[in-house]
Amino acid sequence: MTAAMLNDRERQIRSQLKSDFNHYAGKCLKIRQKNGSIAPLNLNDAQRRVHTLIEEQRKRDGRVRMLILKARQWGCSTYVGARFYWRATHKRGMKAYVLTHRQEATDNLYRMIERFHANCPDLVKPSTGAANARSLTFGMLDSGYLMATAGGKATGRSDTVQLFHGSEVAFWPNAATHMAGVLQAVPDEDDTEIILESTANGVGGFFHDACMAALDGDSAFRLIFMPWFAHAAYTAKAGQDVVPMAAWAEYGAMHRLSPGQLAWAIAKNRDLARACLADPAEPCWMFRQEYPATVEEAFQGGGVDSLIRRELVLTARKATVGDQSHQPLVFGVDLARGGPDKTRIVDRQGRCAGHRVNVTMDTGDEMEIAGRLGRLIDLHNPAVVFVDATAGAGCVDRLEELGHRNIRKVNFGSKAGLAESYANKRAEMWGKMADWFADEGGADIPDSEEWQKHLCAPGFSYDSLSRLQLEKKEAIKDRLGFSPDLGDALALTFAETVHRPDATRMPVVEHAYDSLRYL
Repeated sequence: MTAAMLNDRERQIRSQLKSDFNHYAGKCLKIRQKNGSIAPLNLNDAQRRVHTLIEEQRKRDGRVRMLILKARQWGCSTYVGARFYWRATHKRGMKAYVLTHRQEATDNLYRMIERFHANCPDLVKPSTGAANARSLTFGMLDSGYLMATAGGKATGRSDTVQLFHGSEVAFWPNAATHMAGVLQAVPDEDDTEIILESTANGVGGFFHDACMAALDGDSAFRLIFMPWFAHAAYTAKAGQDVVPMAAWAEYGAMHRLSPGQLAWAIAKNRDLARACLADPAEPCWMFRQEYPATVEEAFQGGGVDSLIRRELVLTARKATVGDQSHQPLVFGVDLARGGPDKTRIVDRQGRCAGHRVNVTMDTGDEMEIAGRLGRLIDLHNPAVVFVDATAGAGCVDRLEELGHRNIRKVNFGSKAGLAESYANKRAEMWGKMADWFADEGGADIPDSEEWQKHLCAPGFSYDSLSRLQLEKKEAIKDRLGFSPDLGDALALTFAETVHRPDATRMPVVEHAYDSLRYL
């Protein structure tokens, strides 16, 4: 219908539908519901939240460059498809390109666009040009849709498009190559949009790296993270007489879940825990990955439960435990073993860690490491410095040559003090650190996704003697793509119990392995 054929009332209606997507979606777009019925697209809470954030970016920057990290099945792909149909049918020359991870998803999204078009009211429905299994054009507008599936080689390089929707990007083969083509196809101009959405697929790869760059502010893209509880439909009837287990009660309190949301999570986790042979008494790795509450959970890599529970680390990131000056200050130093590993130096004083010293050194030069560490020791005067002795003997020797008498070598693979409980020294130190986080006194660490990632990286198991054994660093690297050097550095501060020295004696390291509480 052309503008010349409209009366004043119709022009007013059409103007509102063009400018107000929330209104347009409910009035003009139809979707197939889970029960098979066709119904108006009334945006849910999560969809409205995403729309608000995208519109804010469009108004601020003139264009949209957005990453959406999502939990499953709240309608993200539906929202982006509906948004682009709205935009492509209201302006000349708006060509939308959709790239998905597999053919079935491509077919489903194309059928959704066809349904939008077939049920669109005549008042705002554009004339149809060419239509086939992978494209739909709106003839008079010179706009339309092109659909494709990510494969072994780049797509889209020869096209010029204004709207790009990447669906389940974390599962694309050769994602970086595809994105290089996309960034050539979409002009870096106002009124263009690139929206990349996906559930997570472990650490590493284009989507993970893009999300981390956006978090660090080192990208033109903005990250929207949608935890599972942002979707109002994820709730269930909570029994009045059911008291959640301790881990679930803590999880619910951490994320401020309603009783209905907590009941839904426990039920969903029960099914997923059965699939991955986990204990349903607490959130299993599969639940956390499929229905993440935090960015770190989404990218945990899957397959194992963490020794240190994520809720405890989240709590410590937000905590302030107060003055700890009466406690001894200690350093943990995890020395690089070559390759991508880095030397990490962190402090701990009582219930606080990482607020004074939180150093990363990307060098294998032991003398350089010794010089910098020596300056930190001189500046902060720690009672004891625990250094990983598995690597870097030259660094330790140099520090001792410089007169530092508070250096203690620790071998991760040596026998644990509590040998009946821990398979080796590394397992013991991480076990003590886990107790420190769980202690009712609380812990206080930097509010950092990097700290969350490193501290929650290692999985655990028990050997034939029922001793705790920590996942090996090599296995963590293979699974997650990084080594938890920061976590090992903090764990080193639990190598021995340290007492605060007085003015008349040297620091004392007590080999008291029967202590159940740690400074």
